Amino acid sequence: MVEKVWLALRATAFPLFCTVAGAGGVYVLGGGKKRGGEQVMNGFAAGVMLAASFFSLLVPAVQGAAGWHAPTLGFALGVAGLAAAEAGAAALGHAAQSSCRAAMGIALHNLPEGMVVGLAAVLAMGGSAEMRAGAAALSVGIGLQNLPEGAAVSLPLHRAGQSRNKAFAAGVASGLVEPVGGVIAALMAGWVSALMPWMLAGAAGVMVAITLQDLVPDAIKTRWGAAALWLGFVLMMAMDLAL
Repeated sequence: MVEKVWLALRATAFPLFCTVAGAGGVYVLGGGKKRGGEQVMNGFAAGVMLAASFFSLLVPAVQGAAGWHAPTLGFALGVAGLAAAEAGAAALGHAAQSSCRAAMGIALHNLPEGMVVGLAAVLAMGGSAEMRAGAAALSVGIGLQNLPEGAAVSLPLHRAGQSRNKAFAAGVASGLVEPVGGVIAALMAGWVSALMPWMLAGAAGVMVAITLQDLVPDAIKTRWGAAALWLGFVLMMAMDLAL
């Protein structure tokens, strides 16, 4: 049991480091609070989140499912769950700002990714050299794609008025769920593997809903915001497909 936990933590260490490194971009790129700059950052975050939703979450959900039910219903449940949570928050007078919801979307996306990395590490334990190499490659690939995701959390939060330190801390927090997910998957490898398509699709539903209702409408108000959206999408898609 301890060995499984240690393997999951080791496997998710690099993805977490990359998220932290990406979030650290707020200390380099986060200066200024002009409205145009905020729209550019929202556009970039939207592109990253949309590409991650499809290529990191929905595609693996479809590939891992026996039919169409899990990806379709999981996606719908993710959207419905977000709508219910927002309705409850609004009723209490604590509706989250769009930048905070974007951070939540990235965090929800990182949880099943961490579970995938942890599960792969445990399944490769005692297996062939090819299996271990594949698990290591998965960890590296997830980590590299986390670089723009960490920035997609910290930069919009800083543009929205948070201090650099708080925005950076939020980016780090969004990455900390990956080791948590990895440990959960390692300890419950049997049934987590069966539920993975549902969790991946549900996280995709949350991310797509957040992106379309909060980030895209603001980003496309300017030409540069729309360009940043496509840049973020293409960058994330390229990293997903190449790695």
